[in-house]
Amino acid sequence: MTDTVTDLLAAAGFVLPQPAAPVAAYVPTVLAGGFLYVSGQVSFADGKLLTGRLGDELGLEQGQAAAQACGLMLLAQAKAALGSLDRIERVVKLGVFITSTPEFTDQPKVANGASELMITAFGEAGRHSRSAVGVPALPLGAAVEIDAVFAVRTV
Repeated sequence: MTDTVTDLLAAAGFVLPQPAAPVAAYVPTVLAGGFLYVSGQVSFADGKLLTGRLGDELGLEQGQAAAQACGLMLLAQAKAALGSLDRIERVVKLGVFITSTPEFTDQPKVANGASELMITAFGEAGRHSRSAVGVPALPLGAAVEIDAVFAVRTV
C-alpha cells in the first residue's frame, strides 16, 4: 500500500521508528467515531529515551528534538493502527507535556518540534489545536510526552 505521507516525511529526512509497546495497562491507539486517539508517546530517538528537565540539564533545541521524536512515534503508532498515514484527514489535537523547571516558560516553543512535524507531514491538515504544559516529572524520566487525536477517513 502506498503511503504518500510517509514518502513526504522521508523526503524531508524523517524515518518512522518501530511503534513502541505500551509500558503499562493501556493500548497505543483507539479508533472510535472517525477519530484515532493515540496514547501519550514519550521521547525516544534512535532507540534511546531522551530524559531530563527543560530549564535545567536540557535546552530549548533539545526539547524541540524530543518533541519531534514524540511526533514521529505518534505517527508510527497511527500507521500501525491504520495501515497508512494517508487515512488521516486532519491532525485535530496534540497534548504536549514537558518536564521542566518552574522557571522555564518556553513550553509552546518546545511543542513546536512536534507541531511543525505534523505540518510537514500533512500540510494545512497538519495544523491542529494544542496544549503545552510544564510538569515536574513524566514516566521513565522522559523529557517530553505527547498524545494525539487524528480525524480518520473510513476505508
